[in-house]
Amino acid sequence: MSRLGSVGHRLYTGELSLNFIGRRRVWYAASAIVVLIALGAILLRGLNFSIEFRGGVDFQAPVSAGSAQAAIPDVRSAVVDTGVLKGAEPTVTSIGTDQIRAETPPLTPEQIATARKAIANELRISESQIDYSSIGPTWGQQITSKAILSLGVFLVLVMVVIWLYFREWRMSVSGLVALLHDVFITVGIYALVGFDVTPATIIGLLTILGYSLYDTVVVFDKVRENTRNISASSRWTYSEAANLAVNQTLVRSINTSLIALLPVAGILFVGAGLLGAGTLKDLSLALFIGIAVGTYSSIFIATPLLCDLKEREPAMRALARRVAQRRAAAEKGTAGDQADAGAGASQRESVSTSARGSTQARPVERTQAAGRAQPQRKPRSRRSKGQGR
Repeated sequence: MSRLGSVGHRLYTGELSLNFIGRRRVWYAASAIVVLIALGAILLRGLNFSIEFRGGVDFQAPVSAGSAQAAIPDVRSAVVDTGVLKGAEPTVTSIGTDQIRAETPPLTPEQIATARKAIANELRISESQIDYSSIGPTWGQQITSKAILSLGVFLVLVMVVIWLYFREWRMSVSGLVALLHDVFITVGIYALVGFDVTPATIIGLLTILGYSLYDTVVVFDKVRENTRNISASSRWTYSEAANLAVNQTLVRSINTSLIALLPVAGILFVGAGLLGAGTLKDLSLALFIGIAVGTYSSIFIATPLLCDLKEREPAMRALARRVAQRRAAAEKGTAGDQADAGAGASQRESVSTSARGSTQARPVERTQAAGRAQPQRKPRSRRSKGQGR
């Protein structure tokens, strides 16, 4: 933990920086691939809407402990053999280890009684032990329309609230795109794994959208703090200041997501997987996927998209030019200082070489001077013997 805290401190102060904004094209491409896969799953495989949305009859019957899975094919055959479904197939699943659930299309009261009696005979229990509920298709259509309406109202309110808080429509657009990104991926995973879409799924979807929005707002708030009056300076560009904000909130986002994912993972894998609590499966899966994807989108989608929109402003373009000119001048000045230092060193080396050369020449000059100063001796002339006489 101390090491993670040290990394967080280095990220916050800018000593360590991860270039999230500079690699935004990589994140865009990865998200586009995942969204296309999710969209293809929705269009090709479709969603398995629960009986609450499509309407029908839900039969629930007890079985011996541990025999729920073994009884599924027998119950399915018993319902089909009655002929009340007219060629349709019932959806038979287990609830835990001691209960069977059979879902059929809408039936008349007489058909319900026939199917109920067939299930009781197959499981060798009384008809009174089989609970059933009939949901009309009209009610299911109403639930579907209300779910779509609630999602649309939520997204509109998100845009309005972000715009009022930050006074920046670009943040509203970026936050909305991140939310739609989370919705498509979550719904696409539901289509891939074939889980039923229930009212609990819609509740979980709205919950994770709120969580994703919360994380995005925290990052945007730090971006606003770092970019306040940035157009009046020439130290950083808008993207660089926003990248610093993402680094400063990175550890916090990871810690918050991990803490939120732990109990949700417990509900999904322990409650729904091991204990067989099927009612928790839809809610926990939506929460688990949404929290993970929401954390990703707030860092890799929302903030980079905000920078793309913001950098198109004339003021931000002028700021980018000033920053580039300042850095070019600084690099040029550094290069000039290095060149002057190199020239000074060469000049000092030349002077030193000249000095050494002149020092070596001095003994020769002194020798020549000494030779010139030495008087020449005249040879003595011998007198002839008769000269002095």
